[in-house]
Amino acid sequence: MPETKKPSLSSLRLATRQSLVWLGLITAMIFGLVVGSAPSLAVEPTVAPQSGGTTVSMIFVREDRDRLPPLSLLDFRPPNDGYDGAKLAVDDNNTTGRFLNQKFTLGTIVGVKGDDLIQHVVEEAKAGVSFFIVDATTETLLKLSDALKDLPAVIFNVGASDQRLREEDCRKNIKHTAASYAMLTDALAQYLAWKQWRKLVLVTGPQPEDKLYADSLRRSMKRFGLKILAEKEFVYESGSRRTDGGYEQVQKQIPTFTQTLPEYDVLLVADEAHQFGDYLPFRTWIPRPVAGTHGLVPMTWHPASELWGATQFQNRFQRLAGRTMSEIDYAAWMAVRSIGEAATRANSADSKTLIDYMLSQKFELAAFKGQKLTYRPWNAQIREPIFVATPKIHVSVSPQPGFLHKVTVLDTMGIDKPETKCKAFQ
Repeated sequence: MPETKKPSLSSLRLATRQSLVWLGLITAMIFGLVVGSAPSLAVEPTVAPQSGGTTVSMIFVREDRDRLPPLSLLDFRPPNDGYDGAKLAVDDNNTTGRFLNQKFTLGTIVGVKGDDLIQHVVEEAKAGVSFFIVDATTETLLKLSDALKDLPAVIFNVGASDQRLREEDCRKNIKHTAASYAMLTDALAQYLAWKQWRKLVLVTGPQPEDKLYADSLRRSMKRFGLKILAEKEFVYESGSRRTDGGYEQVQKQIPTFTQTLPEYDVLLVADEAHQFGDYLPFRTWIPRPVAGTHGLVPMTWHPASELWGATQFQNRFQRLAGRTMSEIDYAAWMAVRSIGEAATRANSADSKTLIDYMLSQKFELAAFKGQKLTYRPWNAQIREPIFVATPKIHVSVSPQPGFLHKVTVLDTMGIDKPETKCKAFQ
């Protein structure tokens, strides 16, 4: 009999490596399907392709706003903030859409404001565009909603967190992928309650958006059994900042400003305009953490997130935009992906059909948050987990353990159905 040749050690090692590679690939595929961490690109279509094909047109709209310059050079907005997120989602939609003869296109209306912006949007709506992904102020969104009320058009709010857009001034033709202030501050309050950091003080800025955030902080802290012991307003003059004398002055001013506050666990800051919040960490009279708009911040997306398959999502955005993803990018991505997911599942391009489907119990959006996201049927706000994070890395994810709800724990953050003032969807 011929002598049997024993495999060499090197060949055994090579075979072992190949087996591990295949095992890793199979595991990754199974994991992605089980947890739903990737968008629904990999799901095979459940209906036959249409012979003629359909096109779903969308327009990204960004209002030209007068903003105070931020304190840090790192806080200047990228020129394509929001649009790049929408563009990535259009690419994702078209990956799935080609199996159904569906095509998704994205236009832009940027660099205008006020009546000019509304006029451009109305013209596009009359020309047949039904979906507008809008980054604008509360007032502009309401005016735009009224201008489009008799047209088959829908607005996705990706930039305004004002609670009244979801409550007393809610509109049936506005959907919200931007988180409300109530969702954000409830997420922070849950974490503080979980940590047993119950004694708080609040520093508020003078801008209108600062006041709205502060109101939401007060509501959330009371809701979760935390106590705000004292409040102070940080007054500054825009155009002549208190930093004119350099960091030495700030190093002296902030301890003096916080010296009279009572003993507390956490200093809350409401500075949506980003004019003074960065002064507070490490400069207060007593060594305590800062949270709110600065320090420990509740946010819908974090550019360092690696959870639930987010690494490849972050990498794809980095290749597309050449930068990290912002919260507005993420909100715009969710808006466009919501349209694409509804179009795929309903096999339609009709705006009413798609919106009805989004608000139904059938709709689910995989969005790298560890669970499927849905829209609240009473105010069209998307439900989602909220990161509680520092600038470099997330610290936790809310809802926190132990906070329960009879429908979904995501409804422990924000205005729940029994307390809503929205009448548009009744």
